Amino acid sequence: MNLMKQYLIVLFTCFLALNLIAQEKPVKIVFDVTSDDVKVHQKAVRHVKLMSDAYPDSEFEIVVYSGALDMVLNEKSSVAEDLKKIAENKHVTVAVCSGTMARENADKSALLPGVTVVADGILEIAQKQGQGWSYIKEQ
Repeated sequence: MNLMKQYLIVLFTCFLALNLIAQEKPVKIVFDVTSDDVKVHQKAVRHVKLMSDAYPDSEFEIVVYSGALDMVLNEKSSVAEDLKKIAENKHVTVAVCSGTMARENADKSALLPGVTVVADGILEIAQKQGQGWSYIKEQ
């Protein structure tokens, strides 16, 4: 029994050490947000906030298009204050698709501060993945 206990302690210690080493390496994650559901918007912002706090040297990007446009609009966003705060972080980008903006007749002046416009949301995600970024679909 004592040998088994020692074995488990060593195994746990190795696992903990590997986990700490893995956390030190910065990551790059792109979050795909297309839903008009405010709960999805809240979840995406929460994920990026928590991860950017936990991994300050990592890069995060939220790409908004399709039905999620309201998420980044001044007058319609249910997550405006939190989105503004995370967009201030130099390691976080919040991007919206210009095609979606054109379809919805949304002007750049309607965007929350810190939101950037990209030519195409899907292309932005594909390019990030081509650069080695991990992909998360917020649902």
